[in-house]
Amino acid sequence: MSTGSPHLIGWSGDAVRETVMAVIDPDTAIIEVSVWGTWDRQLSWQARTIMEKCLAEHPTGMIVDLLDLSDPRAVSATLWLTLCAQGAAMQPPVAITVCLTAASPLARRLRRMGARDWLVMYATVPQARSALEHRHPLIDGMNLALPPDPGAALLARSLVNDACAAWDLPHLCQRARLVASELVVNAAEHAGTDIEMVISRRGNGTGAALHLAVFDGDPRPPRVRDPVPGLLGPSLTDRGLGLRIVGAAASAWGALPARGGKLVWAIMRTPPEVLT
Repeated sequence: MSTGSPHLIGWSGDAVRETVMAVIDPDTAIIEVSVWGTWDRQLSWQARTIMEKCLAEHPTGMIVDLLDLSDPRAVSATLWLTLCAQGAAMQPPVAITVCLTAASPLARRLRRMGARDWLVMYATVPQARSALEHRHPLIDGMNLALPPDPGAALLARSLVNDACAAWDLPHLCQRARLVASELVVNAAEHAGTDIEMVISRRGNGTGAALHLAVFDGDPRPPRVRDPVPGLLGPSLTDRGLGLRIVGAAASAWGALPARGGKLVWAIMRTPPEVLT
């Protein structure tokens, strides 16, 4: 487990030409990705990178807005088909919709490739949003509203206890309690806004994962600070190193811009060697 996250989205380093933008809705866990400009090698790399980071968060759904993408030769078709196949293979599956003008070359090629059978296309983003929001929930989840107070970490740990007991995931509880504490304390200290934490189960059986998401009202990205020279790893008493602790305890973590702030997430999975 690395201390830095490869899944930070939407800030410096991602928006090289500001042609791909991802935003998550913390209430529905649906990610909206907008891609615009002329399709070329650079935009292809950028879009593929952002899509992979979005899928790593394991959202309930994704809306890919291609209405302002210029791709007259429909070269990007294979990327959107691959994206949908990857989402469908996840447990639980991630519903993915694409927004396109029906008469565009890209939409026509996708239909010729048989995409109409399993890739849902909409003419507008509001149509796609409405369709996904009215789907039955794909995940079990628990929500908790918290004040911007470091003491809220106690309530966060209590919710983790309840979730792990309800979903029979005691082996993930200790790591999840630590991660929940750090995410909530980090939001309270650095954002200073009301906080919402959502805990959900991804998958079933022995391979089930625990997903933690903490939303706050500060749009600034989380900052992973460097450890004090001479120390081998982060200490629970180090100030500002909470995300390094998250990186050490979680199987993966990252952050997404959200409407009205940001969402920082982490996933706890059972290590493969434990499952075998």
